[in-house]
Amino acid sequence: MARMIKIFQIDAFTDKPFEGNPAGVTFGDGLTTDEMQSIAREMNLSETAFISKPIGTSGSTDGVDYNLRWFTPTVEVDLCGHATIASLHFLFENNIIKNSSWINFETRSGILKCKMEAGKYFMQIPIYGSKKFSGDADSVKNALGIDDKDFDNNFPFVLLENGYLYIYLKTIDALSKLKPNYKELLNISENGKYFTAAVPYTLETIEKENFAHLRFFGPYYGIDEDPVTGSANGPLLLVLKELGLIKPVGNEISLSFEQGDFIHRRGRIGVNFSQAKNELFISGSAVTVIKGEMSF
Repeated sequence: MARMIKIFQIDAFTDKPFEGNPAGVTFGDGLTTDEMQSIAREMNLSETAFISKPIGTSGSTDGVDYNLRWFTPTVEVDLCGHATIASLHFLFENNIIKNSSWINFETRSGILKCKMEAGKYFMQIPIYGSKKFSGDADSVKNALGIDDKDFDNNFPFVLLENGYLYIYLKTIDALSKLKPNYKELLNISENGKYFTAAVPYTLETIEKENFAHLRFFGPYYGIDEDPVTGSANGPLLLVLKELGLIKPVGNEISLSFEQGDFIHRRGRIGVNFSQAKNELFISGSAVTVIKGEMSF
């Protein structure tokens, strides 16, 4: 007898259908890891999220509301911002969470605090250690198609401990014209073990109210280019702070970033860092575009 699950496709970091980053979301109770991977492959989105009862992988289920796992079509990942925002919207549309409510997800990246407030969704992002990139920068620039005139040596590549490699470019025009060699990027990632995703960014923006624009290339994860990447936008604020590209005033830093415009998936992400609490949050809207059932 076929099994049936309720599954939504939700566009995150936008309030308009067909923009932002699409994610699949479903309840994962009773599903095996292999089944989750198969469902993610069938959805063929950058990530599909599975929400289930907490299982205590972090040592305890105290204070945890749900377990949350994320799968690309090829692998399970440790963190996914847009699919978490989509998961919050999924729970809201299923009358499980309400406005002005907090929820804690148990994940492979630890317990993440999230909330819904004033129609937007907020997700805590882990704070990763960082270092100056010591790998072959020229090979990375060649694989991305970066011209030396568009790179500024005053702002070195920054590598986070999660494998994201941040690369400053002078102009949004240079960022828009990147045509990566995805096979070569994958070879560098797999063979050199240097990084898992390349994140070129610039401080030139399309909309004046935003602070930076970025792109995300992750063939290592089976994603050539991700439209709007919460797990990359959040840490970007701390990269900018480390490089002296922002000068904090007070304990709170709040910025908005852009992504996705060059592949026709416009998305906008709010990022807030509390220096006093050492907490990093991203925020955004979401809209459901498909509600359905999957049979298998």
